[in-house]
Amino acid sequence: MFPKGGNYLSLFTHMIVMINRDTWVRIIKDFHEFRMPDMVTRDIDIHEPPIKRAVCIIGPRRSGKTYFIFQTIKKLLDSGIKKERMLYVNFENDMLLGCNLQDMRNMLDIFFEIYADNRNDKIYLFLDEIQNVYGWEKFVRTVIDNEKAQVYITGSSSKLLSKEISTSLRGRTITYNMYTFNFAEFLEAKKVKLGKYFSSSQKSIILNNLSEYMKGGYPEVAFFPEEREKILKEILDVTIYRDVMERFKIKNLKVLRLLLKGLVSSNYFSVHRFYNYMKSLGIKISKKTLYNYIEYFSDAMILYMLRKYSNSYKELEQTTPKVYFVDNGLVSSQETQDKGRLMENIVFTELARRSYIPNENLFYFLSNNKEVDFVIRRGKKITQLLQVCYRVDDTDTKDREIGALLKAGKELKCNNMSVLTWDYEATETHKNKKIKFYPLWKWLLDL
Repeated sequence: MFPKGGNYLSLFTHMIVMINRDTWVRIIKDFHEFRMPDMVTRDIDIHEPPIKRAVCIIGPRRSGKTYFIFQTIKKLLDSGIKKERMLYVNFENDMLLGCNLQDMRNMLDIFFEIYADNRNDKIYLFLDEIQNVYGWEKFVRTVIDNEKAQVYITGSSSKLLSKEISTSLRGRTITYNMYTFNFAEFLEAKKVKLGKYFSSSQKSIILNNLSEYMKGGYPEVAFFPEEREKILKEILDVTIYRDVMERFKIKNLKVLRLLLKGLVSSNYFSVHRFYNYMKSLGIKISKKTLYNYIEYFSDAMILYMLRKYSNSYKELEQTTPKVYFVDNGLVSSQETQDKGRLMENIVFTELARRSYIPNENLFYFLSNNKEVDFVIRRGKKITQLLQVCYRVDDTDTKDREIGALLKAGKELKCNNMSVLTWDYEATETHKNKKIKFYPLWKWLLDL
């Protein structure tokens, strides 16, 4: 009866409280009086599907999903579609606490009552943070089947908006992932203009902004850097309390916080080792619970666990994973000052934006203590080896990075080898193999 990871609060509340008519009228009319704000254009190209499918936009909390919805609404308005044919509802609105399936049906009836002409026209529904409504997928399926409507839904749960809906919506969705600002969007927020060629001063501006971007790409942080620590703390606290503790009914906040701190401070993370650490503190917790907590963090799109490349699925699952966070703000806010690690985390999230999927076509390599940060696979073939190194002016560091690439290249039969650096650019030959050194800022901007 109860879905794993579902919103139980909505389920029980709706037995007592229904959203009244006046509330729906107010929400509908407020949206139609709402003036679209100025926005940074997000680098996600979404087209209205040619067939009846809901467009799903999933991403971590505060990554900009709502403003992307506003961007989509503005495009529709610019194309000549009247705002009265659109309806935007944010289900994190406290007036909608306990909203359920019948409430959503009432919402649509009231919308058609207010704008009767919409019965004959195509409408556009934008349902924000939909995972807060128990039974929402039945409503969306009914609308897709029976109305002339294009539905857009957003949420901050990777399961609720990707895996679990595939059955209930019978494949009638197109899913897009949204992350925090990429570097180009961050520069736009800072009003930095990009051209084809750069002067010394322009390059300095870009590198200065890259240093700032290393601290995180949350949109709010980009616009209000003076409130950075406060914003990041609030994002982290809300994510832990609402997206993890409330959603999965966790009571042990202390273990959850210690686990997150352990994940932030670790490059590789061993549940067994952390379990022993908890034991030494006199804290009783099972390994299974720790694995579950990590899965909950992943579901809330806070972090990702990247595994070592192996042709064997069993061996792949047994490798010790590396930990990456969805945004550097979650790492740097925990007093991590390792620039190499922050660079590596940025590269991981950018690869994710470019549709590389951890443990499917994106891995790390490790052999005899020689590590390559990222292994990219297409089909069964390894197509690229990517190393991240903040500084290569130190001979020992450079030799270590090159040695790892050469070893991985030989074992994995891949000659496409690159090192992303802070600002060094060259193509060098080592042991008859070409290795390209490329500045991070150019790679991020795809120059």
